[in-house]
Amino acid sequence: MEPRFNLLTNELGTKISKRFANFSQVIAQSTLPKSTQELVSLRASQINGCGWCIDMHTKEAAAAGETPVRLNLVAAWRESTVFTDAERAALALAEEGTRLADAHHGVSDETWARVRGHYDDDQIAALVSLVALINAANRLGVILRQQGGSYEPGIFASISS
Repeated sequence: MEPRFNLLTNELGTKISKRFANFSQVIAQSTLPKSTQELVSLRASQINGCGWCIDMHTKEAAAAGETPVRLNLVAAWRESTVFTDAERAALALAEEGTRLADAHHGVSDETWARVRGHYDDDQIAALVSLVALINAANRLGVILRQQGGSYEPGIFASISS
């Protein structure tokens, strides 16, 4: 399976990629913990089957100090003891926000209440925006058949601006 298209070799695609990177930087600079950001991005990417995004967020999380045990257990976070209650709330939101077509009510009131109990308004704004952004990025990656394995941590820092 070969990638279908490289957005960064197209003028409009480059502009779009820069906007994605800028949006991502706003979230990255928020008070939402970096580890939570990477775990949420990784979980949504696993659900959506985006190998490139799984590669990116696994490597970014590891580069930021995330442990292999936690990274390996993200897909089974409900059956794991290594995540905090706040992280569990964020992972539940990521799953429900990613699987919108599977649940006609979207994010449950129970999950929303757990998120509200662990995060302030700025962190919630970042978390909800992150779930939306990673799902959009996953769709780009899957549609374009971007493959995982070649990502180098920090590569997108030069794209934003």
